[in-house]
Amino acid sequence: MVEELLRVEELRTYFFTEAGIVKAVDGVSFTVNKGETLGLVGESGSGKTVSALSVMRIVPRPGRILSGKILFGDDALLEKRDEEMMKVRGKKIAMIFQDPTSSLNPVFSVEKQLAEIITLHEGISKQDARERVIKVLDLVGIPDSEKRIKEYPHQFSGGMKQRVAVARALLLEPELLFADEPTTSLDVTIQAQVLDLMKHLKEKLGMSLVLITHDMGIVADMADRVTVLYAGQVAETAQTKELYRLPRHPYTKALLEAVPRLDMDRTLEVIPGNIPNLIEPPSGCRFHPRCKYAREICSKMVPVLEEVKPGHIVACHRWREI
Repeated sequence: MVEELLRVEELRTYFFTEAGIVKAVDGVSFTVNKGETLGLVGESGSGKTVSALSVMRIVPRPGRILSGKILFGDDALLEKRDEEMMKVRGKKIAMIFQDPTSSLNPVFSVEKQLAEIITLHEGISKQDARERVIKVLDLVGIPDSEKRIKEYPHQFSGGMKQRVAVARALLLEPELLFADEPTTSLDVTIQAQVLDLMKHLKEKLGMSLVLITHDMGIVADMADRVTVLYAGQVAETAQTKELYRLPRHPYTKALLEAVPRLDMDRTLEVIPGNIPNLIEPPSGCRFHPRCKYAREICSKMVPVLEEVKPGHIVACHRWREI
């Protein structure tokens, strides 16, 4: 039986800038089940990373979570004090950030950075923490880990730095892991290695994974379900195979048509225009200025999420015709 681990309901996270209020996440809802991988996809600026940072309660200024619910098991995360959230981060929910070079501190050794996390949460001795760090570095495939923990981030290659970042996220064996574009800065061969590593560790540790990416090829290989975000709102959610077989939202369809496929000889489609300005987003459906299926209703009324079939929901006025 499917058991729900995380539920996000009508989440709104805005950034209050001098230019205006950026509605980065504007009514986003999604769930993550125990043991599954959810793909959170969309173009840059669609709200993927801000949704994850909101769950972790680490939205940078001038961002602020305005409303919504974030339920992690029986815990309402938005109701917790900062001190309580510190016990959740790392221990129960962890995150791999997009660029390991900027997320690892260049002036501290790998041992100091990773051991500090364990001692902070569990209060064990430095020697025990060191042994745990070595064990986790071995787990993520860093050779000669006893020697390399004394080294600094700049002494590691891009792929090895990302493995260190994965190890840091897994130190306390969290129940839920957010991976934010974990292979963007890596070459194709190393990308495959890191993704295989994450898949293996997810199964070994029995955790849930939210994979944040714009790469539909990675999603096809890794995710059990997919939630598609556009301009801070949910466009579609479905099982991965169902979504790829029969996308119902024009944006999802356009994303898939832009992916090269070896089994099909076709011209790649380009999505016209850009993600809208989220200070003054378009009226109605936010995708309508770029949508070839748009009609008058699309510019006037915000579409609500409708159930196409159990587990498949879409926010589009014309999904039945498409």
